[in-house]
Amino acid sequence: MKLIAIEPFFLVLIASCAHVAICSSNGNYTDRLSLLEFKRAISLDPHETLISWNESSHFCNWEGVLCSVKNPSRVTSLNLTNGGLVGQISPSLGNLTFLKVLVLSANSFSGEIPMSLGHLDRLQVLSLQNNTLQGSIPALANCSRLTELLLANNQLTGQIPVDLPQRLENLDLTSNNLTGTIPSSVANITMLQQFSCAINKIEGNIPNGFANLLGLQILLVSINKMSGQFPQPIMNLSNLVELSITQNNFFGVVPSSIGNSLPDLQAIEFGGNFFHGHIPSSLINASKLNLIDIPTNKFTGVVPSSFGKLSKLSWLNLESNKLQARNRQDWKFMDRLANCTELSEFSVANNYLVGQVPNSVGNLSSQLQGLYLGGNQLSGDFPSGIANLHNLVVVSLSDNKFTSVLPEWLGTLISLQVVQLSNNLFTGLIPSSFSNLSQLVSLDLEQNQLNGHIPNSLGNLQVLEALLISSNNLHGTIPQGIFTIPTIVRISLSFNSLHGPLHANIGNAKQLTYLELSSNNLSGDIPSTLGNCESLEIIELDHNFFSGSIPASLGNISNLHFLNISHNNLTGSIPVALSGLQFLTQLDLSFNHLKGEVPTNGIFKNATALWINGNQGLCGGPLGLHLHACPIMHSHSATHKLSVIKKIVIPVTIALVFAAVFAVYWLFCRRNQKAKAISLPSLGKFPRISYSDLVRATEGFAISNLIGQGMYGSVYQGKLFHDGKVVAIKVFSLETRGAQKSFIAECGALRNVRHRNLVPILTACSSIDSNGNDFKALVYEFMPRGDLHNLLYSTQDSEGSSCLSYISLAQRLSIMVDVSDALAYLHHNHQGTIVHCDLKPSNILLDDNMVAHVGDFGLARFKFDTAAPSIESTSTSSAAIKGTIGYIAPEYAAGGQVSTAADVYSFGVVLLEIFTRRSPTDDMFRDGMTIAKFTESNFPHNVLQIVDPQLLQELDQQSEGIPTTIWDSWVQILQSVLSIGLCCTKVSPNERFGMQEVAAKLHGIQDAYLRGN
Repeated sequence: MKLIAIEPFFLVLIASCAHVAICSSNGNYTDRLSLLEFKRAISLDPHETLISWNESSHFCNWEGVLCSVKNPSRVTSLNLTNGGLVGQISPSLGNLTFLKVLVLSANSFSGEIPMSLGHLDRLQVLSLQNNTLQGSIPALANCSRLTELLLANNQLTGQIPVDLPQRLENLDLTSNNLTGTIPSSVANITMLQQFSCAINKIEGNIPNGFANLLGLQILLVSINKMSGQFPQPIMNLSNLVELSITQNNFFGVVPSSIGNSLPDLQAIEFGGNFFHGHIPSSLINASKLNLIDIPTNKFTGVVPSSFGKLSKLSWLNLESNKLQARNRQDWKFMDRLANCTELSEFSVANNYLVGQVPNSVGNLSSQLQGLYLGGNQLSGDFPSGIANLHNLVVVSLSDNKFTSVLPEWLGTLISLQVVQLSNNLFTGLIPSSFSNLSQLVSLDLEQNQLNGHIPNSLGNLQVLEALLISSNNLHGTIPQGIFTIPTIVRISLSFNSLHGPLHANIGNAKQLTYLELSSNNLSGDIPSTLGNCESLEIIELDHNFFSGSIPASLGNISNLHFLNISHNNLTGSIPVALSGLQFLTQLDLSFNHLKGEVPTNGIFKNATALWINGNQGLCGGPLGLHLHACPIMHSHSATHKLSVIKKIVIPVTIALVFAAVFAVYWLFCRRNQKAKAISLPSLGKFPRISYSDLVRATEGFAISNLIGQGMYGSVYQGKLFHDGKVVAIKVFSLETRGAQKSFIAECGALRNVRHRNLVPILTACSSIDSNGNDFKALVYEFMPRGDLHNLLYSTQDSEGSSCLSYISLAQRLSIMVDVSDALAYLHHNHQGTIVHCDLKPSNILLDDNMVAHVGDFGLARFKFDTAAPSIESTSTSSAAIKGTIGYIAPEYAAGGQVSTAADVYSFGVVLLEIFTRRSPTDDMFRDGMTIAKFTESNFPHNVLQIVDPQLLQELDQQSEGIPTTIWDSWVQILQSVLSIGLCCTKVSPNERFGMQEVAAKLHGIQDAYLRGN
């Protein structure tokens, strides 16, 4: 009976064991099958990471797989980080129901994140960062135990989910394409310690609820589109260690108590916003700070000397603000920073520091590696204290007013890799001790007054990549050794007085990408070995005395984009090999002695990218070049006759012509010996042209050829007889007071400038007209699209219908980028500073490709270094400034001096005008209202109400069927552009951007627009 009674118990026990075995077997089967499905989705395994995933071993022993101890054969962890795997993530991973850790970071997974991962309720860590995953972030709310969600460095789109797991401690979404705002629901994740959505397209501000995240230690939202005043919720995060809100559109004042509220801060990054006011001195209360990075804002005042109390500070970047130092008291911060013994990087570049650098700079930390003082108004001798900073890697003093010679002791700072001393007034020789800097990568000495030779010993710098010494007073030959430096990428020696040949061993420079030797006295043949430099993209050899033929080997430089060998003495024909350069976008062969037939393919088919004028012997070529047809080859008898003509007839004729010319000249001198001499300012190597040539070109200055009139003269369209080139001829009305001076100023300015966005001058004429009166004219390249003013306000199309010219957003951006580049060049990238003084739409001309060119330098003011001749100093009284009403900077009315800041103001007005299509002299702008004030009153929220309605029509047409993000990006573009215009038109000159900064910002906006379209 007992046996009978016990039997049911055994039956139950056996059934229970069988159930466990079956469940274990099913789990075993499911997990193994899921892993094999995952493997099948891998298309490439270059490191053989999954080689162990085969039948010969249990899947719990496979690479990257861990199984549970309590539940054998159930996968709890899959970690294949940095496995080199290519493919998609299989949804089968959602069947690994015991999975706690899934790490697939640093591979090449693409496609979307499987939604099935949202079913893994035991998952604690999900790391998919550093792949190329796309699509949106799946719903993960059911992963209730998830503490780490790491999705950085992918290509994810959409918005940040509102239903994230509530136990998250680390949420990293850095470097994706996420849009929208930060959901307020993130503030409900009370255990959150680290949050990053940096490098996305997030808008809005930090949600107010973030003030409740008291455990948050790291907050990174940099490089987004966020805006608003300083995020106040941050001030409640007392445990915050790292804070980065760099490169957004935040504005206003940083709370003065930030250092008191965030005492544990170790790193703070505010760069690239619009914060103003003083730098909070309370930062010293965050005594653990080792990094302060707040560049590119509008901070004013002085650098807080109290920073010297931050003993752990290793990085201090304050560049591109409006900080001042004018006296010894203001410079006290330099003395105090000596206490920061761990300081390795220090920058106060691009501020308003004035005068001599204190000797206390030499007391900075012995660990200092980067010292950046460029872009200020520093003067005096080279700062001697720098000699004590033996571990310097970078020293940058560019764009100041330093004088004196460069000290030989620079060569003792043997750790130097980058030396930036450009755009100062340094004199004397280039120190030979530079050859001791064996780690030197970049040497930039451009735009100084250095003289003497380039030291031959620079060829010993075996890791040098950039040698930049243009715009100095150097002479002698180019050292051969620099071409044998294996790492050399850029050589810029333009605008000096170097002479001699270009040595054949230049062919050894296999990495050379930029070769700039313009405006020297180089001579001899262009070596054929130049064709061995297959990495070259830019070659500038113009305005020298090179002779011989153009080497056909240049056709071997497959990467060549730009070739300028104009204004030399080159002979022979144009090599056909140049037509095979598929990346060549600009080719200037003008003003040589080339002859023969012009090639018809490649670059030669694009007349707007090719300059061959001034070569009388060229013929044929594509029809767009308008050259004469090439002559048919003569027979032997004809050749014999031609020989007789050359040997007898031509010499006799020349002798008679010379005799006649001499007689006419003698009579002319007798008749005009009491008349005022005619002088023509030197235009370098530009050819002369006669009065009769211009009469013929304009059909007697016919009214039908008149294309413009200004204060000092008229502009005609003409066609030169000798080469058929269509040109614009500016004839000066010399009876008008100031016209003579305007002609001289414009000649002087255009003689010294060369830039793709300046109107190219071809030649000049200073003669007498048919009535014996003085005659002066300038001949420019003709701009077929006319000037920007006519383009903006033209009310008739080509068929006479009434309409406004259509200018797309892309075209407007491109025009202003072109103009900003031109002004940046005039202000900063020349032998001196040139102030245009009359920038307005009618002085901005457009070619066939809508490329903008700044012209009319009749009011220009400039000065070069003391060794160069100057027409007029920049100190000219404002009384002499005419300008144009509506575009004149307000300081001129108060007797202000001529300055580049005034050009910036004019540029800002033009920028606002082109995007609103409202002239600054419109009737609506009176009683104190200006185009700048009008724009500011509607900025930023009402910009769509003031921009040109044509832009809104363009957006409506393009946005049909496209997500609203396109519209939002357009609004962002318009806000950014108008913001620059407002910064340029500030009443105070000191508050305006410099043109280099303006150009850089506009390039960034244009790039962003092109990427988004």
